[in-house]
Amino acid sequence: MTAHHLTVPNGDVDIDVTDCGGQGPPVILLHGLAGSSRELLATAAAITDSYRVLLIDQRGHGRSTRRPADLSREAFVSDVATVITRLLPGQRATLVGQSMGAHTAFLTAATHPRHVSRLVMLEGHVAGDERTEPAQDVGKYFASWPAHFTDTAHARAILGDSPLTEAWIDDFIDEAEGLRPRFDADIMYRAIAAVHEPRWQEWKRLDTPTLAIFAEHGMFSDGAKAELIRQRPSTRRVDLVGASHDAHLDAFDAWINALRAHLDDEDFGPAAE
Repeated sequence: MTAHHLTVPNGDVDIDVTDCGGQGPPVILLHGLAGSSRELLATAAAITDSYRVLLIDQRGHGRSTRRPADLSREAFVSDVATVITRLLPGQRATLVGQSMGAHTAFLTAATHPRHVSRLVMLEGHVAGDERTEPAQDVGKYFASWPAHFTDTAHARAILGDSPLTEAWIDDFIDEAEGLRPRFDADIMYRAIAAVHEPRWQEWKRLDTPTLAIFAEHGMFSDGAKAELIRQRPSTRRVDLVGASHDAHLDAFDAWINALRAHLDDEDFGPAAE
């Protein structure tokens, strides 16, 4: 694996990228809110036999700039476009994202179609939410965390015992005061608030071949899932039985089987050039 630390064009944000190697068309993996590229290392390992895989820590997350001033959706999209133009010059990539990462991937495909060959959205949507409470609740939840956890047992006692908790723990910074998360609550609130703006027009105009993967016990209602496809019937849909919103962590085999089946399908749109 090769690490890259790219400074974006305006110069005030660095984006951390891990090139996992692999032979074949490029695939970029994008984590969700309050996550990092580390939680997608296993996904990368499962497909590098056929694809060159890059992992991006989105701004405000992981090892990228922790407190960027600009948390607009346009800034997140620009970061991905910068990675493609600098590390994959002249190539088109398949974008694979989970949750907020799926939203970033979708908007990148809509804004920069010449950079993107295919799109895979795991537990992602474009409808947004006119209510302010959901975003505020996310911010309050992360603000309720201590600045540092004493140790992993302390973190599990507060955050619960789940694959998502383990992903957070694996990414904590070990400091003298204890274990510190790699993100700040106010940044998470601002980032997710922007995701909650409806993006139906971009969705209906999107030309990129797209696979939408939903979890049986995920974030979206049956009606919301159906509406995404109704608004753009060319979209492929797969449902993962028994999975949660973090299906890449708690339903890994089913997730990889669905991902590989479509990445390897020559009828699933154009391969990267």
